[in-house]
Amino acid sequence: MSHRSDRTLDVRSLARVEGEGAMHVRVREGRVEDVRLEIYEPPRFFEAFLRGRSYTEPPDITSRICGICPVAYQLSACRAVEDACGVTVDGPLGDLRRLLYCGEWIESHALHIYLLHAPDFLGYPGAIELAQRHPDVVTRGLALKKAGNDVMELIGGRAIHPVNVRVGGFYRAPTRAELATLAGPLRAALDHALDTARWVAAFEFPDFRHDHEMLALADPDRYAIERGSVVTTGGLAFEVRDFEEYVVEEQVPHSTALHATLAGRGRYLTGPVARYTLNQHRLSPLAREVAAGIGLGERCDNPYRSILVRAVEIVYAVQEALRLIEEYEPPPRPYVEVEPRAGTGRGATEAPRGTLFHRYALDAGGLVTAARIVPPTAQNQASIEHDLRRFVADRLDLDDHRLTHACEQAIRNYDPCISCATHFLDLTVERL
Repeated sequence: MSHRSDRTLDVRSLARVEGEGAMHVRVREGRVEDVRLEIYEPPRFFEAFLRGRSYTEPPDITSRICGICPVAYQLSACRAVEDACGVTVDGPLGDLRRLLYCGEWIESHALHIYLLHAPDFLGYPGAIELAQRHPDVVTRGLALKKAGNDVMELIGGRAIHPVNVRVGGFYRAPTRAELATLAGPLRAALDHALDTARWVAAFEFPDFRHDHEMLALADPDRYAIERGSVVTTGGLAFEVRDFEEYVVEEQVPHSTALHATLAGRGRYLTGPVARYTLNQHRLSPLAREVAAGIGLGERCDNPYRSILVRAVEIVYAVQEALRLIEEYEPPPRPYVEVEPRAGTGRGATEAPRGTLFHRYALDAGGLVTAARIVPPTAQNQASIEHDLRRFVADRLDLDDHRLTHACEQAIRNYDPCISCATHFLDLTVERL
C-alpha cells in the first residue's frame, strides 16, 4: 500500500459514463488538496442555436442532446413552450406522455444498472467481462432495456430520438390495440425488474453518507415523472416557473459544463436518491414493498445505494406503464393546438438522472429569442466533487491503483451524463 503524503491521481478518460470527462485528485502532506471532475467534452451550444428557431422546434432539437434520455428533453421542452403559450396538456395526452417517459426510465435505468454500474460491485472491468461470466444476468438486463425501448418506439416512433412528440401532444396517437401489444413484454419485464432488485440487494455497499440538500419534483397525486413542483429536503418548495430564482449557474475553470447551486444555500443533489427520499411514499404498494425488502428505508443518503433506488424505480415504471396501457382511451385528437405568443415559459421533468429544467422566451411570431437548459449532471457536479474529496480522505491507505479505481466507481454512483451537461459555454472572440 502507498502511504505517501504527496500523490496525484489522474484519470484522463472516465469509463462507463456517458460523455467525455476526467478526474484529478491531488494529495499534499496527507491532506486532500484538490478534487476536480474535469468535463472536457466540447460545448455544444444548444441554447445558442435554438435562438431564432420556431417555437415548434425545441422538442426535436433538444432531444439530440442525449441518446439515452431524449424523452426528458422533449417533454421538458414541450412543457416550457406550452407554458409560454398558455396551454396545458393533460387527460389522455398527458397519460400518453407519462407512458412514453416510463419507457425511458426503464431503458435508462436498466442500461445503468447492468452495463455501467454493476461491474463495479462484482469486480469486473466492464459489462463485456460480466457477460462472459454471467451471460444470463446480462441477457436479463438487455431484455429489460428492450421492454423500455419498445414502449418508446411504439409511442415515439423510434427508440432513440423519438420523432412522434410535438408541442401540444403527438403527431399520431396509438390505438388501444397497438398499446395492448406492449402488455405481454411488460409483464415479463416486471418479473425481470423484481429479479433485478433482489440481485442488486446482494451487493456490498461502502458505508458512506452524503450531506447534500436533495431536490426533486413532487406531484401530490403520484410519483413525479413528467410533471410536478420543486421540493427539497431542506424545506424549500417552489413552482417550476420560479426555478431561476433558486437555481444559480456559474462557470468553473475546469469544466465545459456549468455548475448549479441553490441561491444562498450552495450545492445540492438531484436524481434517483433525491426522488426516492422526497417521494417514496407515493410509490406503488409493490414498489414500496420491494424497497423495504431490499433494505431501503424512508431516506437514501448513500450514493452507492442509488443502484437499489434505480431498481425500485424500474419496478414502479413497469407497473405504471401497465396501468396506463390498461386505462388508455385514445384522445379525440393527437394534439391540442398551441398558438404562438410573446412570453417566457418554463418546464421541468424528472429525467432518469434527475430534475431537468428548460426555459424559453418567444416573440409574438413564435420565434425563440432566448433559451436556458439546466441538466441534472450540471446540478450534481459540485456535490460529486464534494463527495469525492471526503471519499478520498477516508481511503488514503489504499495504493494509487486501488484508490483510482475506487474513485471512478464513486463517480459512477451518480451516473453522470456529460454530454447532457456540456450544452453551453460563454464564448468571447476578440479579433485584432
